[in-house]
Amino acid sequence: MSPAPHAATVLTYAEAELPAGLAAQVAALEAQAWPGAGAGHDPALAPRVMLLLDEDGTVAASLALLHKPVRHEGRTYRAAGLSAVVTRDTARGRGYGGRLVAAARAALAADPAVDLVLFSCDRPLVPFYEAAGFTRLPGTVLVGGTPEEPLATDAPGFAKEVLADFPGPDTDAAAFAGARIALYPGLVDRLW
Repeated sequence: MSPAPHAATVLTYAEAELPAGLAAQVAALEAQAWPGAGAGHDPALAPRVMLLLDEDGTVAASLALLHKPVRHEGRTYRAAGLSAVVTRDTARGRGYGGRLVAAARAALAADPAVDLVLFSCDRPLVPFYEAAGFTRLPGTVLVGGTPEEPLATDAPGFAKEVLADFPGPDTDAAAFAGARIALYPGLVDRLW
């Protein structure tokens, strides 16, 4: 059965290859959600942009998938994380964001180059991500920024929770429960 001609569509691009018109829409969504924040991600994190286009072909929701090796408990994991998850104000309440996050989880789970998915979100958003299949890791802290200028999810006034998925067959999920995990991605993407 083929989708309706104007059904919502999920597309994925390497961030550097995102067509200009779509990039402008994503930048506008991000500026609306996070005024003053810069658009784009550190190229060292191999950013990929996932979009959900509504029936009219307009970006209804977007997110970025970021990738880097993470060393934890003597082992290096091929980690990915979600970043800049946003839904257009006028498109909220239609399930676009949930559909896009579920598509991101499925794409990362199917990627043989991903052992582990880790990211943080505001505490009230935890049920949204759990509905897409991610698992909350109580007591786990992600530390980003740089060793000289760390940014941790447990910083005072920084009400974040860590969520995860463990698609790698040899990834020990228990090793990440209640742990401090050094991401240290840099200053462009301080925490995914």
